[in-house]
Amino acid sequence: MATPGRSARVETPRTAFAPGAAAARAPELSVIVPTLNERANIVPFLELIGLALDGVAWEVIFVDDDSRDGTASEIRAIAQRDPRVRCLQRIGRRGLSTACIEGALASAAPYVAVMDADLQHDERLLPRMLDALKYQPYDIVVGSRYVAGGGVGDWNKGRAQISDLATRLSRLICKTEIADPMSGFFMLRRDLFEASVRNLSGQGFKILLDLLASSPRPVRLKELPFEFRSRQHGESKLDSLVAWEFGMLLADKLIGHLVPLRFALFAFIGIIGLGVHLAVLWTLHKGLGGEFTTAQTVATFVAMTSNFFLNNVFTYRDQRLRGWRLLRGLFSFYLICAVGAVANVGIAGYIFASRPVWWLAGIAGVVIGSVWNYALSSIFTWRAR
Repeated sequence: MATPGRSARVETPRTAFAPGAAAARAPELSVIVPTLNERANIVPFLELIGLALDGVAWEVIFVDDDSRDGTASEIRAIAQRDPRVRCLQRIGRRGLSTACIEGALASAAPYVAVMDADLQHDERLLPRMLDALKYQPYDIVVGSRYVAGGGVGDWNKGRAQISDLATRLSRLICKTEIADPMSGFFMLRRDLFEASVRNLSGQGFKILLDLLASSPRPVRLKELPFEFRSRQHGESKLDSLVAWEFGMLLADKLIGHLVPLRFALFAFIGIIGLGVHLAVLWTLHKGLGGEFTTAQTVATFVAMTSNFFLNNVFTYRDQRLRGWRLLRGLFSFYLICAVGAVANVGIAGYIFASRPVWWLAGIAGVVIGSVWNYALSSIFTWRAR
């Protein structure tokens, strides 16, 4: 009981959450690892990380894109025994760059590394990367295949040539001199990440290139050589649309400040749809002698259908619809585009009535219809989950 006339002293209970209680165990380094069907790699990966980072306060954050092989369950089972292991599972979306971004945002460590779970990156470089960031004036240290001592392992000639071409193209947007901007193995200071994160596009699978192109200040960079290993388990996360995603990253950094990249893609596919429409109309009306109104109606639905599926594969790849959601999305797209067509004709007619310049009225109608279709389909057809 407190003595009368004196304020009672409140004792702060000594718990694991009391200030300073866990300071010695707080991670100095977070290793961010995007995963997709990598269950067989998780245990050997962690064993190698543990050996390489002996004496370092580390954690591994696996960002799993809803793997179907039980990867997330495997990680959580290990996390029950080892608090240095964490699982961030994402439902309904995929992407290596966005996985790395979300993993880094979930970390509080002053140093962040990014690498794959497929055992192709040399984890023995991690201590050297950390030392370079701690004791030398660098913002980011990259594991490089293209400096002296590095290599691409058993890649065939075709893959090596594609990588070389991508490296050359990346220099269109890269603000820093670097031999291997396509590397997926690097470590950086948190302050560089936080200074760049709001400028990142999240497009594609090369987060390093995105970071170097998005940094608001010159990046002090060091490259360390490593030999790319062969995959031991699982399948590559790089699918047939990798080239497309890489192109989207380049386009976003080149024109994204002028017009949203997704809208630019939507409009480009709309131009393709116009070509499809005219081809079907000519075939049915001129080629087969069909009645114009019927041919126009069929051509309209064919064009809208092709636009929907192309947008689903390319424009909204990260929100791609599947199963019943695909059918529901198609019908919502039909409805939105029908209203957009009415808006197109109405606006064009109004402008032509006030200023009878046919091409100006036509362009205005197309622009209004495109903006309507894009805005409404983004909200209702491909709404983010």
